[in-house]
Amino acid sequence: QVQLVESGGGLVQAGGSLRLSCAASGRTFSNYAMGWFRQAPGKEREFVAAISWSGNTYYTVSVKGRFTISRDNAKNTVYLQMNSLKPEDTAVYYCAASRGLGTRPTGYDYWGQGTQVTVSS
Repeated sequence: QVQLVESGGGLVQAGGSLRLSCAASGRTFSNYAMGWFRQAPGKEREFVAAISWSGNTYYTVSVKGRFTISRDNAKNTVYLQMNSLKPEDTAVYYCAASRGLGTRPTGYDYWGQGTQVTVSS
């Protein structure tokens, strides 16, 4: 089992920044690829970014150049730095852990409880 706890969400104006953190406990964190997903009201959960155990990163097109995913295996933590935020980034953000690496929610085995990000215009 892997337990994931997100933090760092909040209310920010358009153009602002937030950094989300996801602290992991349980099984060896470094063995897992980590992903960030988001879900807006009335919409399906969508892929945002992922990072492999070795540090390779992947982003959905709409956040590329604005968001940065990183991980600190010594701290069992993955981060999502979000810059130049837009109102359409408003959603509940979830971190997830997977033994593989992909963009589909079904490919992830463990999930956090989510943290709300609201971007005002």
